[in-house]
Amino acid sequence: MKIEAINPSDGRLVQVYAEMTPEVVSARIDATHAAWLAWRTTPFTERAALMRAAAALLRKRAPAYAVLMAREMGKPVQAGVAEILKCAAVCEYYAERAEGMLAPESVATDAARSLVMFQPLGVILAVMPWNFPFWQVFRFAAPTLMAGNAAVLKHASNVPGCGLAIGSVFRDAGFPEHLFQSLLIGGAQVDAVIAHPRVAAATLTGSTEAGRAVARQAGAHLKKTVLELGGSDPYLILEDADLEAAADTCATSRLINSGQSCIAAKRFIVVDHIRAAFEPLFVESMRRRRMGDPLQPDTVVGPLARRDLRDDLQRQVQQSIDLGARVLLGCEVPKGAGAYYPPSVLTDVRPGMPACDEELFGPVAAIIPVPDEVAAIRMANASRFGLGAAVFTRDVARGEQLAAEQLEAGSCFVNAFVKSDPRLPFGGIKDSGYGRELGAYGIKEFVNIKTIYVA
Repeated sequence: MKIEAINPSDGRLVQVYAEMTPEVVSARIDATHAAWLAWRTTPFTERAALMRAAAALLRKRAPAYAVLMAREMGKPVQAGVAEILKCAAVCEYYAERAEGMLAPESVATDAARSLVMFQPLGVILAVMPWNFPFWQVFRFAAPTLMAGNAAVLKHASNVPGCGLAIGSVFRDAGFPEHLFQSLLIGGAQVDAVIAHPRVAAATLTGSTEAGRAVARQAGAHLKKTVLELGGSDPYLILEDADLEAAADTCATSRLINSGQSCIAAKRFIVVDHIRAAFEPLFVESMRRRRMGDPLQPDTVVGPLARRDLRDDLQRQVQQSIDLGARVLLGCEVPKGAGAYYPPSVLTDVRPGMPACDEELFGPVAAIIPVPDEVAAIRMANASRFGLGAAVFTRDVARGEQLAAEQLEAGSCFVNAFVKSDPRLPFGGIKDSGYGRELGAYGIKEFVNIKTIYVA
């Protein structure tokens, strides 16, 4: 079997890799477990020094890794550099704070002494997607390794070079051999990896369907999972919103990673009173973002990662149009070899249309009109997803109240687009998954929370 990296800008083959056999995979996992047996007792100071070295390598190699991402999945190089720098930041964040986050906690009981300790579980499997091929991995790997675990990575099959490059960062930074390994395998081998007796737990970032598959297999073997899945984030534009600022922020969010982000804005729920004023501002903000060659520094929107993904997006768009949605911008597949799709805006989107009910994984915005704020909240929550949400209003206190108490999502933002931050927990509810990454909560997902009681 072969794993092929294909440049989505022109459809040309980048490189071919041989898929690892099940026997090789099992041996690699055994080697990772052996490395963990020593790593789990390594002092935090030594772990932190190595993690800072990894951060330094990431900063040094950022331009080269940005080009690698552009070639394998189409990310514009300016966004690629920013992604690598964010990876360096998360490494530094946990290098600085992991020991404090995992310090034993004394608890007053009727014992002479009782405390809670946080100890590593072992080898953790990460099944990661192509859309942020470095960030998705490092936001898992930095806290996981700092907690004393080891890791094996099954990366998306269209970004094998990124997976190998991540392994080289840890190796070149001086981490123990085999502590972090990238497995060149297809999806058919994931079940066997989860079932491997040396694998203690698994995490997946990807589609809801992939999450269900991993959860089923992990559940059969009583292994913990953390799942960060799809999203159809609602952005509520209320009557008193600053419309120019909202339009610009919404366009930025919708076009992050060429629209291929679980937490990109997707459903723009606009109250009728300001809809006529908001729509042209939003369309113009979408229109001015340049689409083109991801290797050019001024490109904002590159190609989608694969042609089949573009075909799926166009199908969803056309079905929505057939059901009554109107096109305000784009929505046509450009000619040429690349998997490009232009910034696009649909309006008059309603329940029953794919643009309302499904996740559109590309640069297409869906404007959903509603009569008032109450209807906007109801529409926002009427989704099987619950990853992120945002509300735009000049009444900041009111916006905070809506975000805190009424919007159903793992992350809710006021007058800003949803994004991940190493300092804050990140994850979703409903079909967007469970568990948390990042922050103090994320590092405790893959540890044994152990009670010690001394009479």
